[in-house]
Amino acid sequence: MHGTIRYWAAAKAAAGTAEEPYDAATLADALDAARQRHSERPEFARVLRRCSFLVDGAPVGTRSHGAVTLAEGGTVEVLPPFAGG
Repeated sequence: MHGTIRYWAAAKAAAGTAEEPYDAATLADALDAARQRHSERPEFARVLRRCSFLVDGAPVGTRSHGAVTLAEGGTVEVLPPFAGG
């Protein structure tokens, strides 16, 4: 499946980009590929560990990332913790 990963706040800074495409069947696959793409940015992997995710607007919550399937043309939002509410 092809779609878009959007990075917000600290995730955007760590990735060095606001968004990029994914080619993956599951959220786990998309995040693994993103980690590999940004392997020269060690902060990126650290930030991802603290993030929450929305897939096509739905919170992933505590579900296994390997069980979260991605849709063609979908969007993954990568949301680091925000301060101040």
